[in-house]
Amino acid sequence: MSKALRWSERWFRFGLWLVALAFGSFLIGLGGNIVENLPRVETALTLENFLDPAAAGKLRAEIDTAQQARQAAQDALDQAELKLNVARADAATARDTFANWLATRRATERPEQDRELIARTAQLDALKAAERKALAAVQAQQQVLLDQQQAEARAQSALGELRAAAAERYHDEMRSQELRVFGYRLALTLPLLGVAGWLFAKQRKSTWWPFVWGFIYFALFAFFVELVPYIPSYGGWIRYSVGIVLTVLVGRYAILALNRYLERQKQAEALPDVERRKELSYDVALARLGKKVCPGCERSVDLSNTAIDYCPHCGICLFDHCTACNERKSAFARFCHACGAAAKS
Repeated sequence: MSKALRWSERWFRFGLWLVALAFGSFLIGLGGNIVENLPRVETALTLENFLDPAAAGKLRAEIDTAQQARQAAQDALDQAELKLNVARADAATARDTFANWLATRRATERPEQDRELIARTAQLDALKAAERKALAAVQAQQQVLLDQQQAEARAQSALGELRAAAAERYHDEMRSQELRVFGYRLALTLPLLGVAGWLFAKQRKSTWWPFVWGFIYFALFAFFVELVPYIPSYGGWIRYSVGIVLTVLVGRYAILALNRYLERQKQAEALPDVERRKELSYDVALARLGKKVCPGCERSVDLSNTAIDYCPHCGICLFDHCTACNERKSAFARFCHACGAAAKS
């Protein structure tokens, strides 16, 4: 069709297509913001919304108490182990000293050292008793630490069970919320798609066609980009089912449209040649001739063959002769290209 347009008209049409794209882009931006903010209609949910506040608070308090007690027991155990190490070192040193002294005592066999032997033995026993006492303190702190660790583990386990039960309710509610938000998106985009379909069928060639096409682009973008990615999956059942339904609807429309088109073509081809040329738009006829197809039936025709004046498929006149200069010209031309005389109506 562009070959039949005036030069200025081509540029005007190009500018109007830019207007359509700009209009559609702004609508897409506005629609994207609306769709993006639709989830804010619903309350933002967290796992905490589904936990029993009293039970969870009690368990958290128990965990905090157990952690504090465990830390205190760990500190006390560290101190007790340090004291045990000191007692063990003192006892070991005393044993070494006593062993050396005892060896000297046996070597000299001096009776006056028996009293010192008794004293040193008593001192060694006292150090051994102190070591045993330190060890008992360490074992006691280890028991306290173990008790607090077990108490903390029990509280953590109970809180985990509480969270697991809440997680099921949380995921169920999140799924319901996603379905509701998807319903909002669907309620917004389906009417837009319906209006776009009506505009495409009725208004795409009207005076305001740039805005019509801009709205159509917007509706298609809103449906296929803003809605389709949010279709619930459920293992693919929903998506594949929706795809099948859309394919059937589009295929049915295409089949019916093709049949209607073929029926119209049959009826048009049955009309007299003059009436058929009157039904054809001048621009459409020139555009089809530029594609080397018959303007009447849209079948391929060898237009370079000067022996062909009529379409061999539908019989419409393609070339005639100028009434003024008898030059062969296109039957759809309004003026003769050789002499400029107006074509007969």
